[in-house]
Amino acid sequence: MNAVRFSGCVAALVLLPGSATFGDDGRSVRELRYEPVDENRSRTVPVKVYLPEEQNAQPVVLFSHGLGGSRENNAYLGKFWAEAGYVAVFMQHPGSDEDVWKTVSGGQRLAALKSAASAVSSRDRLADVSFVIDQLGVWDKQDGHDLFAKLDLEHIGMSGHSFGAVTTLGVAGQVYPFNRSFADDRIDAFLPMSPQPGKGRDTAKTFGHITRPILCMTGTKDASPIDPTVTPARRREVYAALPPGDKYQLVLFDAEHMAFGDARGLRARRRDPKHHPAIQQISLKFWSAYLKDDAEARSWLQSQQPISGTGLGSDDVWEWK
Repeated sequence: MNAVRFSGCVAALVLLPGSATFGDDGRSVRELRYEPVDENRSRTVPVKVYLPEEQNAQPVVLFSHGLGGSRENNAYLGKFWAEAGYVAVFMQHPGSDEDVWKTVSGGQRLAALKSAASAVSSRDRLADVSFVIDQLGVWDKQDGHDLFAKLDLEHIGMSGHSFGAVTTLGVAGQVYPFNRSFADDRIDAFLPMSPQPGKGRDTAKTFGHITRPILCMTGTKDASPIDPTVTPARRREVYAALPPGDKYQLVLFDAEHMAFGDARGLRARRRDPKHHPAIQQISLKFWSAYLKDDAEARSWLQSQQPISGTGLGSDDVWEWK
């Protein structure tokens, strides 16, 4: 280990209007929203796609929002990845999305969120990921669709924050009680933000067998908003349990749970302005290394550059093994 311390589904489809944005380099990114329906589960799984202007097929990066979130979350990542030439597909998970708290009174919202963080929701989310990959395969071959021939589905990344990190680790191959696994072998690399160890199993037995590339991101104040047993130290247990080989961890000093999100207001004022640019740059290098087989990006990851080259400070931690 090295450390640098500078310290098969059938679907119906509803298409919603899209829009176009432009990155800092002037490259156009289309924002497209779809409402595919998994007929096998009678379940709509809304997605927001950030589509780069490239005409040929590009690698795909999936994103799963946190508890009480939506496909609109973490746009700072979706746009950035698309500007760099990835098709970013942001999923929304009914049953653990924003409707959980929007449909109840203020005094009931915390209880509603805790109830939604269930094993049922977790299983639904894992099935959502596989369904969306299936559906992307349909759209990629559907002449006339916006995504026709745009998707390189041989190179797929998966990311998510909080409950989305739980989803990410689930499809990476986390082992659940009774030795159950929901790994999706079509996904090549994983980026869980605010990961957490599974309950009811030894952490090493839960994650110690996963050989595919994983980049964990967390913060020194990254406690759970709903579960006091999930402390910043416990989040770091996930990386510690992973076997050597293409494994990385970024620990941002003083970063709270929402440091990885894009909420506005008071939470945004507490966010270190250096963190989002660093998250963008490091995540992009990770995707380049493992979705585009970029040897230079892999060397960058296995060096001091993720700290010294992104404006982070002496108390932030970068490690790899």
